[in-house]
Amino acid sequence: MVSKDLFKYLEEYASECGLSYDEIIEVLKKSLAASAKKVVPNSTISVKINTDKHEVQVVAQRRVVEVLSQELADDAIAEITLEEARKEKPNAKVGDILTTTISPKDDFGRQAARSAKSTLASNIKALLREKAYNYFKSLEGEMISADVLEIKDTFVTLSIGQNVTTILPKTEQLPNDEFRVGDRIKVYIKKVEQTTKDPKVKVSRLDRNLITRLLETFIPEIKDGTIEIKGIAREAGDRSKIAITSIDPKVDALGSCVGEDGNRIREVVNALNGEKIDLYKWSDDPEELIKNALQPAKVTTVLNIDPKEKTSLAIVPDDQLSLAIGKAGQNVRLAVQSCGWKIDIKPVSQAYEEGLLF
Repeated sequence: MVSKDLFKYLEEYASECGLSYDEIIEVLKKSLAASAKKVVPNSTISVKINTDKHEVQVVAQRRVVEVLSQELADDAIAEITLEEARKEKPNAKVGDILTTTISPKDDFGRQAARSAKSTLASNIKALLREKAYNYFKSLEGEMISADVLEIKDTFVTLSIGQNVTTILPKTEQLPNDEFRVGDRIKVYIKKVEQTTKDPKVKVSRLDRNLITRLLETFIPEIKDGTIEIKGIAREAGDRSKIAITSIDPKVDALGSCVGEDGNRIREVVNALNGEKIDLYKWSDDPEELIKNALQPAKVTTVLNIDPKEKTSLAIVPDDQLSLAIGKAGQNVRLAVQSCGWKIDIKPVSQAYEEGLLF
């Protein structure tokens, strides 16, 4: 019999730790087995726990043999020589199973009791670490919400659940990120590594996949696959350009993503502290695709389309040239990355001078 208080404590502790009662009972079994091996060394220990009756049964077993085996199967009972067995049981013979019932309350000395308590605590911590690792490993490549705990010059400490914290380095923050303690932010899990302590969870706000996860969160049609993201390019903190298409002709891809009064895309922009999001319609027709990709600039025509090399020449009105290229070439650069075509740009006047247009 074991004190009812122990089981009550374990039940409460399991709840506090986020473990099930069955899980913590399994940990108790392992801890008792480890300590019982010190009471009856070189034995096979079995532990049975009846939680309803608050009973614990610990049994040590050894098979009597003439000569000890050099190697035992994993499921084999531990061995004891006939000579040693007869010191405990004078009439023992080869093949007998020596069974010793161990009472944790009576047979565990102070040292064994302390060891059992220490092992229990250690095994619970190990189980929590394993569960936390498995939880975050399953979220690798996904977006999670995190709470800002502390702000330093080179990093921000985040609480990400499961009693685990991680850091968001300055190098993984958006240029326009300004955090306050208590803020709840979105981060992308890039990698999860197992350590001897808590799992090491590497997070980012720069990864372009964060955009994808945000769009899935705020736009149900993307989450359920009705609207597909065909291409995405991002200069984190400044601007992203995304090509989308609808597999349902009744669903307007752009309208669904923007939302009524722009409310859907605004949620994404707000989560990225103001990063601009340009959406355009994907097309299997190269000319239409390139025209759409260069928005907000208007394109007169697209020439020299080479499907094999995926190269093209976009002709734009003279007053649209700077808009098509964008500041420091950003618009055309993001267009190329998101649509997958190389795009040269020339103004209409130059196209006429070179005989490209008649």
